Amino acid sequence: MALIALAADKGAPGVTTAAVALGAVWPRPVLVAECDQSGGDLVYRLPAEGAGNQSGGVLNPARGLLSLAATARRGLRPDQIGEHCQRLVGGLDVLIGTTNAEQAHAMTWLWGPLGRAFAGLAPVDVLADCGRLGAGGSALDLLRSADLVVLFTRPTLEQVAHLRERVSALQEELRGTPPIGVVVIADPRDFRGSIAEVERIVTNAQLSATVLGGFALDPKGAEMLRGQWGGRLDRSLLIRSARELAGNIAARMAPLHTANGRVPGRSLYAPERER
Repeated sequence: MALIALAADKGAPGVTTAAVALGAVWPRPVLVAECDQSGGDLVYRLPAEGAGNQSGGVLNPARGLLSLAATARRGLRPDQIGEHCQRLVGGLDVLIGTTNAEQAHAMTWLWGPLGRAFAGLAPVDVLADCGRLGAGGSALDLLRSADLVVLFTRPTLEQVAHLRERVSALQEELRGTPPIGVVVIADPRDFRGSIAEVERIVTNAQLSATVLGGFALDPKGAEMLRGQWGGRLDRSLLIRSARELAGNIAARMAPLHTANGRVPGRSLYAPERER
């Protein structure tokens, strides 16, 4: 499997929406894990799969990182993670995070073991929504286990300036590994141009990062993502850009799967459920 950490600098623009959209179109078995240390909001935003209920049920905020942490004091194995996951309407498996920063602060010890457990969750890829990165912090313990760190930015002078600083800081803190990728959250009216401009800046600044592509700034698509998957959402700019981006990132992870003899298949943490 591959552990891909998704994050941003100031404001964490659209990271959670991107994580869910990428997970929905990911070409291999996948788990979206909410690892935002300021508190997540998936439990308030998205409906859970409910038997006989097309509109879905309610995600359980007590089942996720909180319940996992309670069982992991003496060690955390990859096969423990599945017991604490939930499924969204549409079939995407998620590990719900904490709902506030106070809960996350009490679990700073968990991030390192969690990253190592994610890294062993074959054959499932993990998209870890790390939200906004700050200076230092225990999130680095999770990032050190990642196969790729993806930073999201908007193509504005302020956002790109913060991106440059964050890439340099991460390179120093992580000692050059894992590799860092950049995704541009771009207005569809100048989608390719925005990506090209950020790529030019990254290249000219000689940053140790690769621009992986773009993610459409599509508020209507993001609103549809909160409900049930359907034909309209599948045709949205949000999902179309997510599908292209997912293909690019997954292709970069393919050598990792090949080297470890990993092949797409059913989730090990939920073997009884077909995708």
